[in-house]
Amino acid sequence: MTSPAPATVPPQLNGFSRPAPGPAADEGLARRLRALACTAPLHDLDARKANLAGEYGVYAMAEVALAAIDLVTLNMDFDTGADHEQIVARLQPRVAAQAPERPHAEHERVARWVLENLINVGSVDRGFRAVYGTFGADGAYVRRDYDFKLVEEVPGPGGAIFLRTTDEAVNVLVGALDTDVTSAQIAAEVKLEVLISRGRLADAQLAAEQARYRTVQYAETLRKTLDATRRNVRAVDWLRTVPDMIAEALDHVADRYRHENAILTNIRKARDEAEEPEHKRRAAELVDIVKDCIRRHTQLQSRLLEAGPLFRAEQDRQAFAPTTASAGLDLYGQLLAPLLPLPVEQAGRVTDAFFAHGTGLRTPTSVRVTDLVDMLLTPPAERDHLGAEMPEPDLITTPDDSRFSEEQLASAMELLTLPADAPRRLSGLLAEARLRDPELPYLVALLAVHAASPAVGTAYRQGERSLLFAVDDGTVLDDPEFGGADLVVGTALLDAAGMAADRQEAV
Repeated sequence: MTSPAPATVPPQLNGFSRPAPGPAADEGLARRLRALACTAPLHDLDARKANLAGEYGVYAMAEVALAAIDLVTLNMDFDTGADHEQIVARLQPRVAAQAPERPHAEHERVARWVLENLINVGSVDRGFRAVYGTFGADGAYVRRDYDFKLVEEVPGPGGAIFLRTTDEAVNVLVGALDTDVTSAQIAAEVKLEVLISRGRLADAQLAAEQARYRTVQYAETLRKTLDATRRNVRAVDWLRTVPDMIAEALDHVADRYRHENAILTNIRKARDEAEEPEHKRRAAELVDIVKDCIRRHTQLQSRLLEAGPLFRAEQDRQAFAPTTASAGLDLYGQLLAPLLPLPVEQAGRVTDAFFAHGTGLRTPTSVRVTDLVDMLLTPPAERDHLGAEMPEPDLITTPDDSRFSEEQLASAMELLTLPADAPRRLSGLLAEARLRDPELPYLVALLAVHAASPAVGTAYRQGERSLLFAVDDGTVLDDPEFGGADLVVGTALLDAAGMAADRQEAV
């Protein structure tokens, strides 16, 4: 929150007039000053670590703080936040990497100290305040207070307390302030697609993480709007602002689905075609990040579709809720100030009478005639009970990126269809498969390894007559392409009579 604290400076100083930068330039300067203020608590951690009892100069506290903000952002969900102790536990390996020779208790203390300072536990409102200056409409220099939080504690189900990062913390994490969420998300994903197409997977991973942070920030905007609606439906503009935001967000989610599915296909292709292990690892991490983005967009879409019914339910609930009577007593002027000059004996009778009548299990309320007349004479608002028309989903065909064809699968199953009394070695099956197709041994090996732990119960319940199995008897596999155990692969016959009896008992 920004509140003015006037401190004027003459526009003329030493005979030189102040250049008028204009409203846009001044607002840009104020935005950069607020961005700088958001990083001040992180720098302050390194400045104050000398005050800790012990030698903590080896720890980079700002780096640990950024890692903590990262962990809280990625572990919080739409309805709940991140667990305090879980964040401390996940932060300890990062702290231990900076000083591995130090004891575990010290690592835990550093992690907990950084997290508590990000919450700002020592302050009353658990927030930070910075002072910056702008020029008013009359050209006067005005100092303003900028109040913000980085990590805040929020109540959860069952009375638990969770951690959530604020918009300012996400902005510090991704290196931008007051950025439009939609445009930033589109730009990040376009950048991600270009980096993947060029094979720069390390830079693509950073771009994918930034896109995920923007998705979290978009969900936070919707969550705060719904929370404000639950508190007071009149405080939120549900006539124009919120419906426009919901429509824009639904279009945003639909565009992101198409974009992210295309990106996911390209990443999988890059992962399968990569030769270097580092590229394969980067591509696998990118797959997990983009899948997490898709999951968060799915959750955001469900919340967007529930926003309209939630508004109508809250409107009905709050319209018929009893109004709270506002207190008309000035405690200082009418009670405290007259009692201070009196002796204790006389003042005690007044305070006893006041608290006897002013406290209780329930404060009586009075109905105002004007409110009663408005409620009785206001006609009910007509609305569609079925809600708004649901948009038709735009379905796209997922490209087939399977490595093996249907013909190769049929050929592999033909090889693995073995008589019940004639099991074979995996080495012989691989050699025979290599004569048919150079790619077929990979599929045969995959099916054989999968048969090492067969789902016997599932096959029994589904009425299967036979089941493929593989057993390791300690023989080493001798093959030019594969290593490991030379499995014994065979077919096991299941009890058909027992299956029929079980199904008859179930009927």
